[in-house]
Amino acid sequence: MQNMATKGYEKDFYIWLMANAELLRQRRLTEIDLDNIAEELESMAKRDKRELLNRLKVLLMHLLKWQFQADKRTISWKSTINEQREQVYLVLVDSPSLKYQLTERLQDAYRLALRAAINETGLPKNVFPINCPYSLEETLDDEFYP
Repeated sequence: MQNMATKGYEKDFYIWLMANAELLRQRRLTEIDLDNIAEELESMAKRDKRELLNRLKVLLMHLLKWQFQADKRTISWKSTINEQREQVYLVLVDSPSLKYQLTERLQDAYRLALRAAINETGLPKNVFPINCPYSLEETLDDEFYP
């Protein structure tokens, strides 16, 4: 078990995970692969933050399309808006401490959403606001459609 717990990381990630999980359950802490476990935990945290930012970006992009292409609105756009709101909610249920990230990263997500909206709509950049026109509360509000 110890060999796979420390050396298995490079060869078989699944077996490495299971071996270290079992060692943790057995409280055999001196045998676990501490460095790689710490690295994986940090990676998981970063992945959740990236997912949250990406979901927010897609949500904001579709809100922009909804607002600035009213004549092209589709049920698909509304479904995407609703789905992204739901996915943001689910990430926050699992990791409520990331909620402060939303406030801090709203403008970052908006910059990405703005670029995507310009590419998807073909509208000139100056049609859209430079800064995010929606508050975080509006963005996440199930009833809000600009």
